[in-house]
Amino acid sequence: MKTDAIQKNFTDVYDGVIPKRVPIGAVLPLEFCIQYGGLDLGKTQWTLDGVYEATDRLCGELPLESAPLGTPRYPAYLTLLGAKTYVMGDSGFMQHPEVMGMEPEDYDDFIKSPRDFIIETVFPKLFTNWEKDSVSRALSFAGALLAHNDYQNKHAAIVKKLREKYTFYTPPIGSLGGVTAPFDYLADFLRGFTGITKDIKRCPEKIAEACDAVLPFLFEKGLPANPHKYGQTFMPLHMATYLRNKEFDKFYWPSFHRLVETLHDAGQPCYIFCEADWTRYLDYLLELPEGTRFCFEYGDPQTVKDKLGKKHILSGLYPVTYLKTATKQECVDKAKELIDIMAPGGNYIFNFDKNPFVMSDCNLDNYKAVLEYVAQNSNYANAGERSRPAETHSETKRVLALAETKYRNIGCSVPEGLENVIAPILTKYQDNIWAFMTKLL
Repeated sequence: MKTDAIQKNFTDVYDGVIPKRVPIGAVLPLEFCIQYGGLDLGKTQWTLDGVYEATDRLCGELPLESAPLGTPRYPAYLTLLGAKTYVMGDSGFMQHPEVMGMEPEDYDDFIKSPRDFIIETVFPKLFTNWEKDSVSRALSFAGALLAHNDYQNKHAAIVKKLREKYTFYTPPIGSLGGVTAPFDYLADFLRGFTGITKDIKRCPEKIAEACDAVLPFLFEKGLPANPHKYGQTFMPLHMATYLRNKEFDKFYWPSFHRLVETLHDAGQPCYIFCEADWTRYLDYLLELPEGTRFCFEYGDPQTVKDKLGKKHILSGLYPVTYLKTATKQECVDKAKELIDIMAPGGNYIFNFDKNPFVMSDCNLDNYKAVLEYVAQNSNYANAGERSRPAETHSETKRVLALAETKYRNIGCSVPEGLENVIAPILTKYQDNIWAFMTKLL
């Protein structure tokens, strides 16, 4: 683990200690870096050629403290599967159209065995090459797996090279994950926005059962190989603000709450993006495990700080649109205003309400000026003091078993006497395949 000042500022916040300075969590995505380099967006997402050089120049210009590029979706493996879930548009951007992987009459089958239902029913609907004959399905899946691994390795090598050159915060290897809340999972991939809003009136009890049933799968999906207090599982929350309070309380909150708690008990903190305005749900968020990390899109900073700032780690709330419409001084003044509210007492990482997706989302000079201001003007006089009490771990752990499925481990015959040698090798490959299948939806 790196020991430079930036690294320690982040780990102090995660440990419940006031750092020497407010850390900067802003991240620039792959698309932004491609555009900055003057590269063709569609072509470069296929090859990643020139991405390191473009991002290297960008990192040399900006005082970033988190590695850019994020976790983009690679078009090759999605194309090989015939994916409907994410499609590259004419402009070169990967888009997530509304999809529907199951019908309302399928809830009982899904609740009975979510993992098997996804493989047998949802995959063929959302991946066109999965519904073909068995040989074509096997070939497209094998090609997609190879394409995914190739891309992942190339992307990881670029990020690693950037981290070696710049003083970015670097989490432990294998400690980053991503997952959605159970209700959002139903809305994103199984029923679609339109379908789930109808289901709330048509079959409300089935939604609640489905959210509970899919929890073990989502726990497995969100738990990385190396859970760690300095890593995190990113969880963007989509649908909650579209719900009425009583619908949120019944359908969204219980399974979401349990998912965050079980990941926490497994040693993995969640980094939750509260999309839209979560003001009416702040009391719920207060119940989540201490030190849970939040990035808020909208809301009153003082209200958020007063409600959650002594228990949780907060970020966001700086409107990225301001970087495009305001003067440089106005942008800096906005940063000062936000820091004056959010920084006292610690538990704060500076970030925008969302990352600028493309260069047209912000004025880069203003972006730089804001980050420079934070880096130079957010020191703490009481660094080293505790920002929240040291966490005490309960003896009672909320444990979720792995999602049941008949497909997890396919039996193989091995020579007698070599079981102890061969079994770990086969398990490694089977786990790699299963991990890829888990990522697909």
